[in-house]
Amino acid sequence: MRLLIVDQDPGARQALAHLLEEVGYRVIAEGDPEQALRRAVSDRYDLILCDVRLPRMDGLTFLRRYRADGGSAPMIMLSGASDEEGAIAAMREGAHDWVQKPVRVDEVTMTIRKAEEHERLRREVETLRSSVGAGTVNDLIVCESRVMRDIVDLASRVARHATPVLLTGESGTGKETIARAIHRMSPRSERGFSTINCASIPEQLLESELFGHAAGAAEGAGTEHAGLFELAHEGTLFLDEIGALPPDLQARLARVLDQGSVTRTGARDGRPVDVRLVAASSKSLEDAVTRGEFRSDLFHRLNAVRIQLPPLRERPEDIPALLAHFAGQAAHRLGRPISVTPSALAALSHYAWPGNVRELRNAVDRAAALGGDGPLDVKDFSAIGGNGNGNGNGTMKGAASLTGLDLKSQVEAVERQAILRALEASGGNRRQAAALLGISLRTLFYKMRRLPVH
Repeated sequence: MRLLIVDQDPGARQALAHLLEEVGYRVIAEGDPEQALRRAVSDRYDLILCDVRLPRMDGLTFLRRYRADGGSAPMIMLSGASDEEGAIAAMREGAHDWVQKPVRVDEVTMTIRKAEEHERLRREVETLRSSVGAGTVNDLIVCESRVMRDIVDLASRVARHATPVLLTGESGTGKETIARAIHRMSPRSERGFSTINCASIPEQLLESELFGHAAGAAEGAGTEHAGLFELAHEGTLFLDEIGALPPDLQARLARVLDQGSVTRTGARDGRPVDVRLVAASSKSLEDAVTRGEFRSDLFHRLNAVRIQLPPLRERPEDIPALLAHFAGQAAHRLGRPISVTPSALAALSHYAWPGNVRELRNAVDRAAALGGDGPLDVKDFSAIGGNGNGNGNGTMKGAASLTGLDLKSQVEAVERQAILRALEASGGNRRQAAALLGISLRTLFYKMRRLPVH
């Protein structure tokens, strides 16, 4: 990411440039605003940090001239304590945010990252405007199975409304993909789609990311910060692994849903927000409610419409289409044809895919990257089922699950005998047999066809 710093103070300018270079940014620093403006217009920068107080041209004038000359990079204003009004005026005219001087590295990097996220959302909106058309999702959801077609149909119907949606299912089943499809098919498709994983961010940072904070709300919070609810206004917010949300933040989320407004941490007044919320969980929220780990009122608000995504092992008819889709993506990325042999397709279709669609995609990407010329065969997928570290044990485990060695035959024989015993115990009632085996009726039908069992 290329940054341009415009600051008349050479010491502050170089110190900030050094700090940002240390965290991985490419930085150009200018003290002359006229020269900086020429650079900003002629070269491409991803973000500009501009001092409010500049010689012969203040920061607001710099912003106005830059925009008038066609510049579109987000701008963060740098302001001393006496120049806050100038920074606020610049924000009214389109500056993304402002940071108080002397600049703290953690504060400025967080502000830059938020500007990056805002710019990503803006580009996504532009892409959607050019590609959504009538709201088709064929490029997002690849499926042949009836169960997934029914899910897409349900998603298309619920997308028309602002009702919260709860997506459940094992990790890797495609919950975020369905969330994006709901957004794309909705009246909000021209606005932003924001996403955050509640399980991957520390609680204090998660609170700020979701709800924002006022200036001075906490140590290091020298500037105002808009949270994702504000950034997703009139768009869609996807909260992945919602079950990991801490209790205090669950209460705040419930208030936002009830009141239609969000109050930044440390602020007094709420800000109206119109956000379509889609939440997802790979664990049972009902069980979490029973254990007292998740608020029942919030659960019922989120559970207005539930979409349960089945694991890939319960919809094996989707595997050939997904393989072709991921192989096509790999071919485009690598610049050469990628295909899969019939024997590899047969073996992959019989694998249980504990990691679901994500595991299948990663397997195709790995095989395509490491495979030679010609179609990908069983041997190219030999690491499947291993521990991913490339050692012999992992490879042999994956090979045994894919190549039809004696271990596979023995496992299938055990499965067949178990199914026969369950059918006998249930008097031939397949639903009861599935319950005895601890599998779904659909999985039982699939196994009876594959083994076969009569």
